[in-house]
Amino acid sequence: MELKTKIHAEEGKQDLTITRDFDLPLDLLFKAYEEPVLIEQWMGTKVLKLENKRHGSLEFETTDPKGNKHGFHGVIHEFSQNKRITRTYEMENTPFQPWLEFMEFEAVSENTSRLQMHVVYRSVEERAEILKMPFAQGINWAHNTLQEVVGKLKLA
Repeated sequence: MELKTKIHAEEGKQDLTITRDFDLPLDLLFKAYEEPVLIEQWMGTKVLKLENKRHGSLEFETTDPKGNKHGFHGVIHEFSQNKRITRTYEMENTPFQPWLEFMEFEAVSENTSRLQMHVVYRSVEERAEILKMPFAQGINWAHNTLQEVVGKLKLA
């Protein structure tokens, strides 16, 4: 099955680009990254804190199938409604350093939109380790779930 979320990772670089087109109007796609209730539904994580503003912060918590809790946190550097979110993101209790995400949201048509994420890691080696994980499958699963959850709002 073809993965709808595309990951472009040039060899020897410490960054990558993630692109996905959604059958959602721009405002609903952006809302999926803005509203804690929606984030919890499509990411399968608990939102402990989300301050959608410049110098705001985020804190998420996920529980794995064995009952172990995993924390994620970051700082929001830019929050431009329906246009852009720039943030750091860090997985607690892992060997990975925080990374930087530049998320751009754009309308493709009245009912479709695109998310493009430019993600910068601390090193080429760290990005390579991230990509060894089931990264592509995970982000595709999350984006497919986002489409399903937020798509229901479009119908309402």
